Amino acid sequence: MNVVEKVKELVAPILESLGLKLVDIEFIKEGKPTLRVYIYDPNGTTIKQCEIVSRRLGKLLDDEDLIPYSYTLEISSPGLNRKLKNREEYEIFKGRNIKIIVKEPIDKKNVFTGILEGLEEDNVLIKNNEEIIKINLENISKARLDD
Repeated sequence: MNVVEKVKELVAPILESLGLKLVDIEFIKEGKPTLRVYIYDPNGTTIKQCEIVSRRLGKLLDDEDLIPYSYTLEISSPGLNRKLKNREEYEIFKGRNIKIIVKEPIDKKNVFTGILEGLEEDNVLIKNNEEIIKINLENISKARLDD
């Protein structure tokens, strides 16, 4: 099990107890090693929540001696204009504004904006005005939150 998988396992109960969702984990080894954990609260992620997660996860990481050298632990919200990287994020950010650029045009359009409605099989659903637009995941060139 690599560092990211182990951190995911350790942080899950912490986030669940606080009603938070895990968005992403990055472990950057170049330069000063950094473990970055992105968390999300649909009501707005607070600095206090980041501090609590940092304290609890930091203690667990020290106890487990998972990273046997000096590193920086960063707990952060995903940011207003985050690029969506995986299927889970389309569910996590349901209800948020999104901008999607497609590889192959749909009805002669390459850019779609609207409210993210989630996933249906391999299609991302966005609501633009009262219309629901289905975009296949394979056709997405770039997707980001658009708040």
